[in-house]
Amino acid sequence: MKEYYFDYAATTPVDSQVFKEMEPYLRDKYGNPSSIYNKGQEARLAIEGAREKIANILGSDTSEIIFTSCATESNNLAIKGVYFSRYLKNQGNHIITSPIEHHSVLDTIKYLKDNFNADVTELPVSTAGIIDPEDVKKSIKDSTVLVSIMYANNEIGTIEPIEEIAYIIKDINKIREAKNLPPVYFHTDAVQGVQYLDSRVDKLGINFLSITGHKFYAPKGVGVLYVKRGSIFLPQQNGGGQEKHRRAGTENVANIVGMAKALELAIGKKTKEVERLRLLRDKLIEQVLNIPGSVLTGDNEKRLPHIASFVFKNVEGESLLLKLNTKGFYVSTGSACASGSLQPSHVLTAVGLKPEMTHSSIRISMGQYTTEDDVNAFVKILPDIIDDLRGISSGVLEND
Repeated sequence: MKEYYFDYAATTPVDSQVFKEMEPYLRDKYGNPSSIYNKGQEARLAIEGAREKIANILGSDTSEIIFTSCATESNNLAIKGVYFSRYLKNQGNHIITSPIEHHSVLDTIKYLKDNFNADVTELPVSTAGIIDPEDVKKSIKDSTVLVSIMYANNEIGTIEPIEEIAYIIKDINKIREAKNLPPVYFHTDAVQGVQYLDSRVDKLGINFLSITGHKFYAPKGVGVLYVKRGSIFLPQQNGGGQEKHRRAGTENVANIVGMAKALELAIGKKTKEVERLRLLRDKLIEQVLNIPGSVLTGDNEKRLPHIASFVFKNVEGESLLLKLNTKGFYVSTGSACASGSLQPSHVLTAVGLKPEMTHSSIRISMGQYTTEDDVNAFVKILPDIIDDLRGISSGVLEND
């Protein structure tokens, strides 16, 4: 049976060029980068070369790049690190975020609220999942320490106005400086957008940015936290002095090298790939919306090029996923990190969908190996599967 992978927002396969770049550090160049002899320094040079490559792509200084194990760790390090650096000095306890963030952001903030007196403001979002920058401005108060808003949503693909929010925070920080208040820091989870959107930190105007390699054809188990020079935070791991004492633990040399290569490849073909995926996505959306009772979630225009999310009236999303799976089509019911939960999607709930609709969602996400033939095969088989599931649902209701 032929397989059709439509879950690139969950993870991506390792690119062959990336694996080739990594392989020497899995075999012969295995030194510990903290060792001062040649084999260790060989590994150290590889890490610093990767750091320079990523810094150049993000428009940052090499000293502003911290290697982590994943975006979840990066998000934790940014949020907890900033919060504790202020809270322990009685310099504020207020965090601003949105209800549609990834759980690694929401759960971290909830942990701080439940255990360390964090005062949390969750901003409202539109029915398309977009934050109004003016709401950020209205919510900032003297005790605010951090604003954490994702660059683009992992479930519905909506792109947030990060630059506009950054300008507002910058203006407010000028006023705070005059009042002798510490600055409000701005963190963005850029996991889904880094390879498709302009992610140069000098343009975005943020203090912290999180990414992870496995979303752009690098292996799992490696990520980055960008920290703007001068931004104060407390490390959350103790041990060795790696990453300039900001993140302890022996570095994963092969994965770091692979991530840098993968990001270089992704950015090198970004313009063409964004346009190719946008055309495939729009074709997919047009065909799926021909199915009665189908609704596209997220914004029609401000959307990542590779993600389309739908809800289908009188269809249970997990049943649809499993039925597609039997035909070789792999999609998601939402965030892969939360799809094992029976709770309704917090993202779809936040944009105003009723509970019965939130359970009828699927997310289709495409990538560099997705072809037009793949899309054609998907939109050809989907209507019949939905009709079958609606027939089963109708029969159950009649029997009840």
